[in-house]
Amino acid sequence: MLSVQMNDAAFASLGEQPLPSLAPGLREMAARGIERRGAVLTWAGSPFTAVRSTPPIDRTGWECDEASLHLERFVPVGKTTAEGVPHISVQGQRLLLGQGLALAFALREPVYALTPRVPVRCIVAANETNGTFRFHQIRAGESWHVPDLDSYQSEKVLVVNIEPPGAAALS
Repeated sequence: MLSVQMNDAAFASLGEQPLPSLAPGLREMAARGIERRGAVLTWAGSPFTAVRSTPPIDRTGWECDEASLHLERFVPVGKTTAEGVPHISVQGQRLLLGQGLALAFALREPVYALTPRVPVRCIVAANETNGTFRFHQIRAGESWHVPDLDSYQSEKVLVVNIEPPGAAALS
């Protein structure tokens, strides 16, 4: 099951546009898939390692940090710089959100293939300076984002939960 939540700013930006085709670099990331390393998930083939004698204390934070992608590195958005500060247009932010949403949907099959089955949350955010994509296992009592997505006043935020049949939030 897939469920999507977004703040009002993201909805206003995306509207009812069709899902875009993934940019080539993001298509490659989706094709790499996701793998389990001990108690955490990461991009398959990632150079990072979480296989230790003890898992990281903040597993959700570790996953979000390690899985973080800057979408503008994969999607040309015509970023400009004013006084050393990058700027992405409203149209560019819309493009980044759409690409992040399409990437989350493309990760459905790799998430469903994980053993054991676990629910995974993808978080996409875009603002005037960048766009990010992250994922983490859904764990009881842990979250990377604030539940009230409208509290993100300077970002357009969307969250996609991918919940394979038989998966339950980890404790």
